[in-house]
Amino acid sequence: MRTLIIGAFFLITVNLFAQAPCEYTTNVTDSIGSYKTTNDYLMYEKVFAGNSNYIFYSLTLTDGLPTVNVNFIQKSKDFLKANCFDKNSRIYLQLNNGKVITLIHTNQENCGSLIRDNNGFDNRLITGNFMFMKDSFEELKKSPVSMMRIKYLTDTEDYVLKKEFQSELDGKTYKPETYFMDYIHCVEQ
Repeated sequence: MRTLIIGAFFLITVNLFAQAPCEYTTNVTDSIGSYKTTNDYLMYEKVFAGNSNYIFYSLTLTDGLPTVNVNFIQKSKDFLKANCFDKNSRIYLQLNNGKVITLIHTNQENCGSLIRDNNGFDNRLITGNFMFMKDSFEELKKSPVSMMRIKYLTDTEDYVLKKEFQSELDGKTYKPETYFMDYIHCVEQ
């Protein structure tokens, strides 16, 4: 019994100290309501043959409703296929414990913006907001995420999340597998 209590205390302590501090790009409360969002976090990066793909997450709490903001950035001199988010879009997160968490799009259709830069690259930015399903918070706090599947309007793509990588974009080290374990407490009520 004593061993069980010590083990439980150790797990709780490790979980508390494993969480990263919350840093917000926006934290506003006024007469209309409250809104806060965490810094963007690079979840996926692929740089190959002059093409670049980046997926950033941030967590938002709007009047008590937590969501995941997704920014998908593509950069290429070749044709960029437009992936759109619509009311049927989903993000499926495969956890290391075998469970799958579903995030539901907030129903704002978005096919992104295409911008040509001074170096002749086309840059496409697609943004979307996804809501958590009931009880998904607890699962995301307990287990790392190994894979992400995004269901777009006309396509579905899988992304393997790395345990840790150093970004070619900014040189920082990211740990996408444990993103939710480290930051979901920032938008809990």
